[in-house]
Amino acid sequence: MFKSLVNVALLFSLFITATAQADTAQDALKRFVDGVQTFEAHFEQVQTDERGQVANRSSGQFWLGRPAANSKADIGKFRWAYEKPYEQISVCDGAKLWAYDPDLNQVTVRNAHTALAGTPAALLSQRTGLSAAFVIQDAGSEGDARIVRLLPRAKDADFKSIELAIDKSGAPQRMRFQDQIGGSSEVKFSVIKTNAKIDEKQFQFTPPKGTEVVNADADPRAGQTTSHE
Repeated sequence: MFKSLVNVALLFSLFITATAQADTAQDALKRFVDGVQTFEAHFEQVQTDERGQVANRSSGQFWLGRPAANSKADIGKFRWAYEKPYEQISVCDGAKLWAYDPDLNQVTVRNAHTALAGTPAALLSQRTGLSAAFVIQDAGSEGDARIVRLLPRAKDADFKSIELAIDKSGAPQRMRFQDQIGGSSEVKFSVIKTNAKIDEKQFQFTPPKGTEVVNADADPRAGQTTSHE
């Protein structure tokens, strides 16, 4: 569950508003890197298995804050909050990555650098290098939207391909990514806001009292579970 939440949440952060009136797929992604500082949107997600059967439907809210151009920080911040069919929250505060499950009363925490290393979502904090991690293809259009397809260069990538539909204003309308065994996840965005001020509290997480805290980076021999008082 932790890996799934992180991958999904972090993948969205790659593409938050690519570009207005982009001429090519490369231009679209470059405009995102150069021009988008914050992003907020509602999302609807549908996951299907390798047989094309719907496995899960969910929805919620996403917030992203990227490092400023002159910032020394190399990790962005985000909050990915599932609201339906049940609550789950993934928060990156720039140093740690928290995955909280209220039903289990448990939060898993990892070092953000460790959690993001080697994943497409590591590009959350980069202003260059997209082409180093992906083969970027222009996949035509869909109505008024441009389709950008990204193929991971890494042989051990979690995803086989990623597609993003970007409208004329530069905002992503939907994103679809296919895993290595044939399953896929499609997300549709709405109520989009870019470069608006986001309360810093959205990027902070304090475990509720009594929550079991699992340190996923700890040496198992030393013990890794505590209770937040």
